[in-house]
Amino acid sequence: MRIDQTAAIITGGASGLGEATARHFRKHGAQVTILDRDAQRGAATAKDIGATFVETDVTDEASVAHAIATAKAHMGQITAAVNCAGIATGEKTLGKNGPHDLAAFRRTVDINLIGSFNVARLAAAEIAGNDPGPHGARGVIINTASIAAFDGQKGQAAYAASKGGIVGLSLPMARDLAREGIRVMAIAPGIFLTPMMQGLPQEVQDQLAQDVTFPKRLGDPAEYAALARFIVECDYLNGDVIRLDGALRMQ
Repeated sequence: MRIDQTAAIITGGASGLGEATARHFRKHGAQVTILDRDAQRGAATAKDIGATFVETDVTDEASVAHAIATAKAHMGQITAAVNCAGIATGEKTLGKNGPHDLAAFRRTVDINLIGSFNVARLAAAEIAGNDPGPHGARGVIINTASIAAFDGQKGQAAYAASKGGIVGLSLPMARDLAREGIRVMAIAPGIFLTPMMQGLPQEVQDQLAQDVTFPKRLGDPAEYAALARFIVECDYLNGDVIRLDGALRMQ
C-alpha cells in the first residue's frame, strides 16, 4: 500500500507519537484525520498540516463511530488506523499509601487497551468495505504497545498490563481480519522524547538516555512515524510487534 494513496485515522494525533505520525503521513501525501480529546491542540495541528480533526474519546463507542464516519466523509475512505492515544500511570501494586488504586488501573486499561481495540474494531468494519488491492489487501491497523509490555518496571503494573494486552492482540486480530484483507501490527517504543518526557529535568533525560544500548539517546517521535509509514507500505508485515528501543532492556 502506498503512503500517498493512504487515508489514515490517527488517535492521539494532537501530540507526541501521534502528532509526529500525522505530520509524517501528510508530508508524504497521505490523507489524515486526527482523533484526539484535546480539541484546541487537535484542531490547530490539523489546520497546520492540512488534515481533518474530530474530537474523540476512544473509550466511547458512539464517539469513535462518529469520528470514523466523519473521517470517511472527508477522505472518501479509510485504509489505515494508527492507535497512539494512551496514558501512563505510575503506582505500585502495594505502596506506602496502601493497595494500587483500582480506578487508576481500570482507567489505564480502558484507554490504552480497550480504547485501542474499540478504534480497531470499528475501523476494521469500515476498511473491510474497501475495494481489494493486490492479493486482496484493503488496509492496515497499527497499535502502540511499549517495551514495558515485556520488561515493565516497578510502578508500571497498570501500564505494562495495558500494553501487554496490545501485544497479545496482534496475532489473533490479524488472523481474525485476514479474510477481509486487513493487516494488524504493533509498535513497542522504548523511551521517546514526547512532551511528557520533555517536562523532566535535562539531567533525568540524560540518565535515561544512558540506559539505552545504542544509540545513547531518547527516541525521536519522527522515528516512530517513519516505522509506521514503513508498516503501511510493507504488505508482508502482519500479526507481529516491532520493538523500537535502541536495544533497551529495562531493569
